[in-house]
Parts: sequence; structure tokens; C-alpha cells
Amino acid sequence: MSKDELTNQFADYIAMAAKVSLGVVPFVGSLLAELAGSVIPNQRIDRITKFALVLEQRLSDLEKDKLRDQVNNPDCGDLLEEGMRQAASSLSDERRQYIANLIANGISSDEIQHHESKHLLKLLGELSDVEVVWLRFYADETIRGDEEFRESHAAILDVEPAHMNSPQSVHDKNSLKKSYKNHLVRLGLLQEKYAVDTQTKQPKIDNQGQLEVKGHSLTSLGRLLLRSIGLPDGLS
Repeated sequence: MSKDELTNQFADYIAMAAKVSLGVVPFVGSLLAELAGSVIPNQRIDRITKFALVLEQRLSDLEKDKLRDQVNNPDCGDLLEEGMRQAASSLSDERRQYIANLIANGISSDEIQHHESKHLLKLLGELSDVEVVWLRFYADETIRGDEEFRESHAAILDVEPAHMNSPQSVHDKNSLKKSYKNHLVRLGLLQEKYAVDTQTKQPKIDNQGQLEVKGHSLTSLGRLLLRSIGLPDGLS
């Protein structure tokens, strides 16, 4: 069966299942079922189909019996359900690849449990594509590190520093950049590095009375998430 045939067949299965499920709900369900064949295939089903094809490829080397046993595990079922939910709302092939990699690694690895993979998947679900780029940036933050990655994501990573006389647009971009990093810190994926006074050896305090942040670095959890979605973690 060709890739196009598989895609169409999978989409038909999902559309049929959507109509059957919605059909048991009186009135509103019947109205939504009429939309399932048009709205869902053109948007959500297409995304899920692409995700399924990527996951199929990632799991192709796994023994079918082992895969069947894994899927019958309730924890694995929860993992797949969360993956499907995120894939349905994903906007890019890159994001669907991340989700498929994480699920495939969770199913095939003997070192990580399904509930742990689900936790990582939920963390991924809290990140925007831009935040994933920033997380990946810290896997190699040396000046000349990973130039290809930096060049391909220059629109995100190359933010002009803001000064007192900078236009509002520059201040806005710096505010967003700070917000991305703060979110990654709150999730435990990045940690702040604080400036230290060279004379007193004490942490510096900024003009807002807070510890002065001089940079960020990946946490162990951040590295684990990067590995799980198939991105370099700066160690392996």
C-alpha cells in the first residue's frame, strides 16, 4: 500500500469513528457528525494522519508482539491518547515529529516508564515552537556552537539588545524573549545563572533588588526532554 493510500485509509477510519461517536449524542451530536466528514478531515484528521505515519516509521523496528503488548498497557494507552490530542492541535510537521519521537522512545525504551513519558509529553505540550528553539539553543551555547541551527532560527534567536533609546518594537521583542526563558525556568527546563561580584564574591543585585541573572543553562530535565523529542542535549 502506498503512502497516499495509507493516508487516505487512515483519514477515512478517523472520520467514520468521529461520526459514530458524535452520533450517540442527541441533536447536537448529530449536527457535529455532519461536520465531521468535512471539518475534521481537512484539519484535525490530516494532522493526526501525518502524526500516525511518522510514528509508524519510528516504531517500524520494534517487534510487533512487543508493540501490541505495550499498546494494551493502560499507561501506554494514556500516552498515545495524549500524543493524539497534541498532534491534532499541532501546526507544524516538526512538532508532530517531536511528539512521535517522544512516544516512540517511551514505548521502545526499557529505561523510562510510560507515566514518565506522559509527563514529558505534557511538558512539551506547554511549550510553543519558539520555546523549543530556545531550549535547544542552550544545548550548545558557545559562541560558534551549532552555527547551522543558529542560522536556520536566526529570526527567533537574533534579538537586538534593547537600550533606553531603542524603538518600542525592540523592547517588545526583548520582553518576549525574557518571557520565553522565564517560562522554561518555571517548568524546570532551564536554570538561571547569577552574576557574582569579583571583589566581594557575593551575588550581584540588580536595580530591582533581585539577584542579577547573567545567563541560563539546561537542567537535567531540560536535557531529558530534548533527547526524548530527538534533539541534541549537548552531552550525547
